[in-house]
Amino acid sequence: MGCGKSKILIDTAAALYLAGKIDAVLLLAPKGVYKNWPNNELPTHWPKHLPMTVSTSDVDPDKGLFWLVMNIEALSYQSGVTRAAKLVGRFGSRVLVAVDESTTIKNIRAKRTQVLIKLTRRAAYRRILTGDPIPKGPLDLFSQGLFLSPQALGFTSFYAFRSRYCEVVEWGVNGRMFKIVTGYQRLDELKDRVKTFSYRVTKDQCLDLPPKVYQTWDVELTPQQAKLYKEMKASAMAELTRDKIATATVVLTQLTRLHQITCGFFKPDVGDEVDLESYRLQALLDAVDAISGKVLIWATYRRNIKTIIEHLGRDYGANSVVGYYGDTSDADRQDGIERFQKGDARFFVGNPATGRFGLTLTASSSVIYYSNSYDLEHRTQSEDRVHRIGQQATSVNYIDLIARGTVDERIISALKLKRRISAMVNGDEIREWFK
Repeated sequence: MGCGKSKILIDTAAALYLAGKIDAVLLLAPKGVYKNWPNNELPTHWPKHLPMTVSTSDVDPDKGLFWLVMNIEALSYQSGVTRAAKLVGRFGSRVLVAVDESTTIKNIRAKRTQVLIKLTRRAAYRRILTGDPIPKGPLDLFSQGLFLSPQALGFTSFYAFRSRYCEVVEWGVNGRMFKIVTGYQRLDELKDRVKTFSYRVTKDQCLDLPPKVYQTWDVELTPQQAKLYKEMKASAMAELTRDKIATATVVLTQLTRLHQITCGFFKPDVGDEVDLESYRLQALLDAVDAISGKVLIWATYRRNIKTIIEHLGRDYGANSVVGYYGDTSDADRQDGIERFQKGDARFFVGNPATGRFGLTLTASSSVIYYSNSYDLEHRTQSEDRVHRIGQQATSVNYIDLIARGTVDERIISALKLKRRISAMVNGDEIREWFK
């Protein structure tokens, strides 16, 4: 992440255009990222002596290489499919199709993934860009490889791929049999296969960046939280014990409820969310008070984000804090980035699910995780919003707020395990926080 993938793709497109091999590029990126290409990446890196036409709305070539830049989510809707199909239909095989942040197509069952693979099979060139192709596990690789070529990973069947690289067991429920992944195998073989069609560099190899420094701040549960946590845990264990087979949805729901309690609120089965007395917010405010300069704060839940913004605004002034999460409009998102990077906003409070891609927030060298999710991509991508080109500090400091003996620790353990698996396939070293 942050090592120049965008420029490499642009240079590749320019070389293919000069060689007379392509006339158009279909570039797909997440919603919060794709406009960065026509606004920043292409104007900065496209060779000035070569003509090009860039559009985010329609196939209307003018001169030079034509770029159609779309958000990948649009392929879930007919209007987006029609637009992409129009480009492929017009230019045929003389197209380069690229997916930026390609983990957005890691789910082979997703409509946009299936549409993309079918729609762009005629394209002469296909590329994917990602900092980590397997944030959840080796199965994430399958559809990304299939998009590139049926021969890339050597499998066109997801189930054959799973059988080769996963350890599975069969479970029966109501007369139906299911295969559950319990572990992974032959990861060295998979790593060697991925190397045949990929190019990967790390920051250590090409950037002179400051070291990452990690701290953990322990947060005690209040008596109210501890009591509710104990009751909810006992109730969850009873429910899971009652069911012979606990579905992933049931388990995740129970873990989410426990996590919400540690974060200072509770969502009952019926009714609205309820705030709980909590020391976590005060721990955040204490951490902020001990930090000089700008601070990036990540939180998993919308309720926490709103509360943090409210308290920071009250203590430091409304103009000192910007928010970046699902409720933030596109205009406010861009304005918030500008105010944090170049203006008077001291605090950037966001949700990693919303802000993990495409943001440069190097005005800060201090990051606080109010809470984490189980998603490794959320963690690694959100860390690197500040640890990238443009960071001038002598070190980048990360603080995790953790309630010991709770699901907080389970989440951290799960993230570290996923990172170790990812490193085995990518050939990376395990560093610092993830050891």
